[in-house]
Amino acid sequence: MKTTSEQSTPEQTASEQTASRQHDGAAADPGAGLGTRERIVRATARLMQRQGYEGTGIKQISKEAEATLGSVYHFFPGGKQELAAEAIRHGDREFAEMLRRALEGRPDPAEAVLAVAQDVAAELRASDWLDGCPVTATSLGTAAHAPGIQRAAEEAFERWRGLVRDKLLACGFGAQDARELAHTVINTLEGAEFTAQVARDEEPLLIAGRHLARLIDSYR
Repeated sequence: MKTTSEQSTPEQTASEQTASRQHDGAAADPGAGLGTRERIVRATARLMQRQGYEGTGIKQISKEAEATLGSVYHFFPGGKQELAAEAIRHGDREFAEMLRRALEGRPDPAEAVLAVAQDVAAELRASDWLDGCPVTATSLGTAAHAPGIQRAAEEAFERWRGLVRDKLLACGFGAQDARELAHTVINTLEGAEFTAQVARDEEPLLIAGRHLARLIDSYR
């Protein structure tokens, strides 16, 4: 309900009142304004993150995205495998942004990696332990027979490793150490996230973050 100061006044033009209503509607619905293709990608990513590739069907994606089956196949003629690869890219971009914020927000790489582990733990807990790594959840068990999914997953992991590697290089670490530490960081966080999800407990991620920070410090 609007307060008196928010209510339309006679002096407001019709266009101003329309803009106000549109703004209120967008605030109420975070998905408002998304195109059909983006709704389909986000619905696929969300469902496969929680149910895996095999547990998610095209009809369910269509319903979740509020799109017709015809629209799904129009944008993704390759069907479920093409959708899964695009969902992985969506998850890749989301985690890369979280990782980038943590790495750029802290000058010390050890502190930054610990912060990443804490952020992942907080998001997993907030989802009631449902939203694990979307890349792993989607690609597990399918990569061997779906080259497009395998490539999308490997590109995601490489992007994440690259962000960690570049941070370490910028902090004076040698090229080989930076590369190998980046592999260790991403591999450890992936395993810790899965363990935390199964245990419904953030401790595996927090322990991993602390020990990764110590490992990074030991290379100085």
